[in-house]
Amino acid sequence: MKSLFSLALLPLAAIAGSTSNATSKCRCLPGDACWPSTTTWGQFNKTVNGALIKTVPIGSPCHDPTYDAEACAALQDAWKLPQTHYQSSHSVMQAYFANQSCDPFLAESRPCTIGNYVDYAVKVSNAQQVAAAVRFANDHNIRLVVRNTAHDYFGRSTGAGALAIWTHHLKSTEVVQWADKLYNGPALKLGAGVQGSDAIEFASTHGLTGVSGECPTVGLAGFTLGGGHSPLSTSYGLGADQTLEFEVVTAAGRIMRASATENSDLYWALSGGGAGNFAVVTSMTVRAHVTGKIGGATLALAAGTDTEAFYTAVTKFHELLPAMIDHGPTVVYLLTGAVLSIKPVTLVNSTGEYVRDTVLAPFTDYLTKAGLKYTVSYTTLSFHDHYELYNGPLPYGHIEASQFQYGGRLIPRSVLENDNASFNKAIRNLTSSGLVLAGSSGTFKSYPGVSNAVHPAWRKAIMSMQMGTLWDPKRWDDMLADQKKITNVYMPQLIAVTPGSGTYMNEADFNQPNWQEVFYSTNWNRLLSIKRKWDPKSLFYVLKGVGSEDWSVAADGRMCRAY
Repeated sequence: MKSLFSLALLPLAAIAGSTSNATSKCRCLPGDACWPSTTTWGQFNKTVNGALIKTVPIGSPCHDPTYDAEACAALQDAWKLPQTHYQSSHSVMQAYFANQSCDPFLAESRPCTIGNYVDYAVKVSNAQQVAAAVRFANDHNIRLVVRNTAHDYFGRSTGAGALAIWTHHLKSTEVVQWADKLYNGPALKLGAGVQGSDAIEFASTHGLTGVSGECPTVGLAGFTLGGGHSPLSTSYGLGADQTLEFEVVTAAGRIMRASATENSDLYWALSGGGAGNFAVVTSMTVRAHVTGKIGGATLALAAGTDTEAFYTAVTKFHELLPAMIDHGPTVVYLLTGAVLSIKPVTLVNSTGEYVRDTVLAPFTDYLTKAGLKYTVSYTTLSFHDHYELYNGPLPYGHIEASQFQYGGRLIPRSVLENDNASFNKAIRNLTSSGLVLAGSSGTFKSYPGVSNAVHPAWRKAIMSMQMGTLWDPKRWDDMLADQKKITNVYMPQLIAVTPGSGTYMNEADFNQPNWQEVFYSTNWNRLLSIKRKWDPKSLFYVLKGVGSEDWSVAADGRMCRAY
């Protein structure tokens, strides 16, 4: 498939629409003879009970002829907030994939085009509307996109000339009792639009917890379908390990269920094999847990003026990390050339005192003896309050949108145990180059008898490590250069010290070479077979998803069969 770098270099006018006729091998774009007429779109809108939304680019108040200085300033101020984008039917949080389409930070006189945004979206409130959108896209040869919050590093929730199924308003929540051969106990049935904050608030009112991500605004469906690491992963596993049943709409427009006993192949693929690619999930039922108090902590160590002492301490932290994890916590940390920030330690059914005296004591003792200044605090809270303190404030949290470009790697435990020096040499090189590194550390075991499409490298990993370079919308060419550095300079350094491992597909470099192996490993052939069975015409397409090699996306956004 062609690189999306070519898309970034194309003038916006070309992306806005093509006047060439689509062939039977290509999806239709606005301006093609095969593009549905206004009347046809109007009829479809009646079919979905008025839920069809025609895209008006979110940045239009910042450009002529609709420029509004006050509205533009307000949009610019809110641009980093996730809710700015997930409350939109078309905006994306990874700014590159908007391709500067009506960018609010560019010149007022610059044309405002739909560009790489979806042309239409259906604000679905039930599975019947989803099925109608699937049939319409099939019947009219239109690119179909599934989007919820647009928390996505690969641009999978957008696409030129696309019709989006916008699942964000499928917000149903219910506690159910589940009983089958794999699990007997409380479960949460969640609509596909439920976000982490929704699930945390709902579950806590019932004395339960569910596995969700470190960012409360992330949609739980996409999180779970891609694997999903969590502050609770050491205790309960990945998001994909929680799944009991999905309600879906297939590429044929059929509404059905998938579980370990019904359509089990589709259930297996949906549990970690990637979002938006095998079927449209309208709800999922996942395990719920009764969780006692959480032992928590946060620690910050600044580099100060003694760089050698700082990196020696970072090396010591990684040396001690396997023993920390053996006590049962999940440890999330941020590392730059200026600071090591552990935020937070999350230990289920424990106390802050235990975290202080047992989990972190070897590291804090080392820091004290080395004469290094650090700050540390400990807490004993309910999970809801622990999450609110460290990942909140709910519902929006503190993680901003459109701030970084990413790469990622699953770091095997054996690397820290047997080759810690090489690992720390690599991360020192990366942070010295200005990268931000984030480690989500723990154990990521599944439940007995559970089989799913989670990358096998997760089961041997001690962490998923992300790398990020800062994003600046006004320095487009520099941002493209940084993308190439991530792929060709930075990621190879982590890969070199983690041979045979892989990458968490939800937090990865979208230009990753050899992506079938890196993202899917030994699951690839089975996933491809399931894709061919359930989506034989390859209606569902996501960049670097299983079966995406069937398509090539050209510089003008036109999507055509690759062969």
